Amino acid sequence: MSSNFRQVQVSSMRVFALFVTVALMASGQQQPGVPATAGAPAAPAKQVLGEGAQASLSSELGNFDANWIGTGSWYRKAFKADSNVTLSPPVRLKDYVADGMLRLSLRGYLDLVIANNTDLSIQRLSLELPKNAIQRAFGIFDPTVTTSFGATRANTPTSNALDGATILSNLSQPFNMRYQQLTPFSTQFFSTLNWTKTSNNNSFQLYNPSLQNTWQMGFNQPLIRNRGREITKMGITIARAQRAAQEISFQDTVLRSMVTAENAYWDVVNARERIKVQKEALRLAEASLERTNKEISLGATSELERFQPEQNAATQRIALTQFEFQLTQFEDVLRRQIGADLDPEARKLRLELTEDVTKAPDEAIYDKESLVGVALQKRPDLRAVKANLTVNDYQIRNTREMLKPLMNLSAFYQTFGRGGPLYMTGRPVVPGGAADAWGQMFGFNYSTYNFSLNLTLPLRDRAAAANLADAVVNKRSNTLRERSVEQQVRQEVLNAVTNVESSREGVKLAVIALDYAKKRADADQKRYDLGVINIFFLLSAQNDLTVAQSNLVTQTINYKRNVLTMQQRLGTLLEDKGIVID
Repeated sequence: MSSNFRQVQVSSMRVFALFVTVALMASGQQQPGVPATAGAPAAPAKQVLGEGAQASLSSELGNFDANWIGTGSWYRKAFKADSNVTLSPPVRLKDYVADGMLRLSLRGYLDLVIANNTDLSIQRLSLELPKNAIQRAFGIFDPTVTTSFGATRANTPTSNALDGATILSNLSQPFNMRYQQLTPFSTQFFSTLNWTKTSNNNSFQLYNPSLQNTWQMGFNQPLIRNRGREITKMGITIARAQRAAQEISFQDTVLRSMVTAENAYWDVVNARERIKVQKEALRLAEASLERTNKEISLGATSELERFQPEQNAATQRIALTQFEFQLTQFEDVLRRQIGADLDPEARKLRLELTEDVTKAPDEAIYDKESLVGVALQKRPDLRAVKANLTVNDYQIRNTREMLKPLMNLSAFYQTFGRGGPLYMTGRPVVPGGAADAWGQMFGFNYSTYNFSLNLTLPLRDRAAAANLADAVVNKRSNTLRERSVEQQVRQEVLNAVTNVESSREGVKLAVIALDYAKKRADADQKRYDLGVINIFFLLSAQNDLTVAQSNLVTQTINYKRNVLTMQQRLGTLLEDKGIVID
């Protein structure tokens, strides 16, 4: 009967040990940042943001995975990896070179901005921090092994004959090792091994040196607070929700950066069109000056009539020079947007922007309420606020958990072994060693069982209540912020549509004004040729023509900018431009 019970006991301990081992090794950890879904459809081809503006590390520091200790990757990262950063050069610039010029349509220009813009790459790196936060949250499931070894020699005088020596010399050499790991089901498993060797000069010592081994394994299971898979992984859930919110905010940043980049394109186009207008104005002014000089040389008019056309021609030259220098500045800004300033060859190329600015504005009729609805669905800043509300719900759930009583079920099993040479009075020495201690321990000869139930009941927890109140206040604040952003979105969309409609009418009126200015200039030229008016009226008509031409350019570019702003306010800019960011 005793033998059968002994076999059942040993078998039970082995089954329990196997269960603990499986639970520790299969903790159900998931790759940080990767959703637990299968069979997801393949993603479409996407534009690579920052392809030509990457800051990469060739060493193991560029690998953000958490390597197991002892592997080659872990060793290189911990001891040999350097932190030198390599910057990649701008890409695909040569694809747009033709006839010795950098020829850019608006779409091609925006593609280069996506690929090479340094500021966008900086913003993209900010997404790595919330991704690292997810990996950090998974750290609660990382197994740990703690070991210690020591040796202590103590010599003490004795005052009792039973101490076995006049001066008691004792050497203690303990070794401890503990393995522990948390499972997704909130269970904390542990296994502890203690080995101690003790030797002294005590004549009454039975085992000298004495070898003692203790192996203990057990678990701690929360029953009320912090119980269950959901609450155990709450830190991971919050980190993932925060990363989702950060990705939406990043989309808003990209959208704003694309607006800045496209405005740089229109700045160059505007400056070039103004230069064309100004060159035509200078041509007319110089023609008038040349005609006046001929009239003076023929005696047809007074010498005093020379000053006004000279002043007018000089004024037009000054304006042209100013526009040319302004164009140079705008072109430098555009080169920086596409990374052309980083390429010694590309920065020397002349820029040719091929976007057609003479196309008449569309006659679309905008349904403002419908457009507001589109913006409420697609605006990244509003979606980011809604994502933060989800984070607030998780935080409230997490802090509310701290109000519950803390009740834990703990259990452990311990086995003991002892060995060493045995000294008995009047008897010969019985040899022994470490094998005896290990054999007794793994033979489960001396076992200890323990089960305990621990309850911590906070009668009043002000700190937990304050933390919960903070989480609730944050959600209330974000809820009001959602309403505020919705109001802001509505107002911005209405203003953007109004500005588009206004600038569209401005283009139409500028075309009409230019037509009248041309007719007046032609008429005043004929009147001047007939001698009906003097040079003053002709120059005034020509200057008004220049103003009308410049106003048409301004109104046309302003319309382009307002359409761009409306696309931004609607949150459809990237979609309208056919750009998908990976």
